[in-house]
Amino acid sequence: MISTESATTVVWGHPALELVVDVSPGGPVAVRSLTDGRAAHDRPRAGQPLVELLIAGEGRARASHRFSETAVGRRLVYTGSTRGRDGTWHELHVDQRDDRTGLAARTSFRSADGVAACQVTTTVTNHGPAPVLLQGVTSFAAAFAGSRIEDADLLRADSEWLGEGRWTRHPLRDDVLPDLDLALHGQDGRGRFAAVSTGTWSTGTHLPTGGLVDRRTGQAWLWQVEHNGAWRWEVGERRDGAYLALLGPTDIDHQWHRNLRPGESFTTVPVSVAVSGDDFDGAVAALTAHRRALVRPHPDRFALPVVFNDYMNTLMGDPTTAKLLPLVDAAAAAGAEVFCIDAGWYDNGTSWWDSVGEWQPSETRFPQGIEEVLTRIRRRGMVPGLWLEPEVIGVRSPMAGKLPDAAFLQRGGVRLVEHDRYVLDLRHPAAVAHLDGVVDRLVEDLGVGYFKLDYNVDPGAGTDLAADSVGAGLLGHNRAHLAWLDGVLDRHPELILENCASGAMRMDYAMLSRLQLQSTSDQQDYLRYPPIAVSAPLSVLPEQSASWAYPQPDMPAEDFAYTVCTGLLGRLYLSGRLDLMSAEQRASVREAVEVFREIRRGLTTSVPLWPLGLPGWRDPWLSLALRAGDVTHLAVWRRGADAGPVTLSLPHLRDQNVHIEARYPRDLPAWTVRWDTETGSLTLTPTPHPTASARLFRIVAG
Repeated sequence: MISTESATTVVWGHPALELVVDVSPGGPVAVRSLTDGRAAHDRPRAGQPLVELLIAGEGRARASHRFSETAVGRRLVYTGSTRGRDGTWHELHVDQRDDRTGLAARTSFRSADGVAACQVTTTVTNHGPAPVLLQGVTSFAAAFAGSRIEDADLLRADSEWLGEGRWTRHPLRDDVLPDLDLALHGQDGRGRFAAVSTGTWSTGTHLPTGGLVDRRTGQAWLWQVEHNGAWRWEVGERRDGAYLALLGPTDIDHQWHRNLRPGESFTTVPVSVAVSGDDFDGAVAALTAHRRALVRPHPDRFALPVVFNDYMNTLMGDPTTAKLLPLVDAAAAAGAEVFCIDAGWYDNGTSWWDSVGEWQPSETRFPQGIEEVLTRIRRRGMVPGLWLEPEVIGVRSPMAGKLPDAAFLQRGGVRLVEHDRYVLDLRHPAAVAHLDGVVDRLVEDLGVGYFKLDYNVDPGAGTDLAADSVGAGLLGHNRAHLAWLDGVLDRHPELILENCASGAMRMDYAMLSRLQLQSTSDQQDYLRYPPIAVSAPLSVLPEQSASWAYPQPDMPAEDFAYTVCTGLLGRLYLSGRLDLMSAEQRASVREAVEVFREIRRGLTTSVPLWPLGLPGWRDPWLSLALRAGDVTHLAVWRRGADAGPVTLSLPHLRDQNVHIEARYPRDLPAWTVRWDTETGSLTLTPTPHPTASARLFRIVAG
């Protein structure tokens, strides 16, 4: 373990990670370098403070709307550091203090042994005699040291319902940050590129994941803000280069402030940074390993059961005993191991959207009780699951009058309503007791072993009840929500929880460090789904990434295979009218399930690769690979008849002889395959066909 300290630096880490921090009695702490263990001590001292701390009455040292050069951040002085171990995690705590206000800041780093990444938080404590109004605190801020802005690319992603994870990569200079000749002016810049998410859909507009890559040196950082609410990350220019700042809610973006009274502390949301000297692919591998270290232990992490859900392009929220029983039988025959009944199981024939909240099974949809269906699921060897939207109460629900006003998010004494739903405030014990009662009843009385947890509204900035600010109220609710999820899994350790919020509107690692799998989209168009599935492993572990495979009986064979391939490189998440399919179609689904079972043996150690680069929304070809040991599974989608041959780059297989096998589908015309050993490239020529097509290959080295 690296662990040294001098008068000017603190060096910490382990063989896979090295952090060099500049310290001095007269200036703020700053990160000189954060690398994958490759020494960078010769880099110049950094200027970007590690902690930026915005408070009322102090503000910024220079006028701007960015989180660089805050007045208190510049004044913070190093007071010491401590190191420790927590199992396989290495820890470092760096302490600073501002004598003028009495504020102390402790930045805590933790890194799993052997992983080139760290998780970071900052805790601010008021040791002064008077309250201090916090308006923003960075979890982590640092210069992207050792890189010229002219050589760096910024990676970022926009996201929205049905169009999740649309990644782009652009040069930082000109495309993002113009050359302003800051040296001539003798001042740092004032602009920045900021990605900001508001409300409770943490990935509803932008992703909390981003990256910087030096095209010349291969130095790469990837980061994620691990929060199920409001956040901000920004990249800007200083005279000494680019900087990165990662934050939770702020005053300027989220109506957040916190009145920190003497003796009180505030801890920021966690963020993580993965690093590599081996370009983007190396940073992806580091972030993937780090996410695996963050995720809560659970049997599902290794079992990875095949899930069938009755919703997408199938029952669409209209389940009944008569419709479900043949689907249950067909799903079991196909090899599904979980059967989840989606929305509508509580509906007694009225408009249920604005009346949900009690979560009692319908008596009209299930004349003999829902137990009849759940029993059939268990008898067919599957775990029964239910869709649940726990955080909302419909405005017409009986629960709306049974729970106190204080159990709901509100503004000015009025309950917030969004799309005919109230939103529970999980800081209140009555809200928690209600949800605990619902989950425990469904698990213990009905034997439910899987919940699809949905969340289809976003109540906005937050609640002003019992909070210093609207944003502070929301942050308290967000953290209480995580505590509730922890409690559910503590009581029911084998219960599988799927994360869903109108598809993937809350796809963050506050949630995913706890929940077992993530729905990647609500996209019903099978032709538009592949770019979402291909990009997902940059945001979500492959073994958590559940993309729908919803083949239909009326699909031509190539279209059938195309939509099934969308679900294979991740968690296979089946839907579709299996009960109405031909024998050949049912055999094709069974074949896909067997292929997935082969893939899942290496899924929890796999690393994603993008042989054609990150997917564009309208790209004619898309490809995703998962590498596990000497086996690479490669999925390729041809999105139109005009797309000719394509060459994919697989540099990890360069100079190796490989065996390439088409694994799915195997009953359709084969594509021509040509391997170039010297370049590590694979050229595919599809069989001429008027529609879209896809293939999954298994490549073994040696």
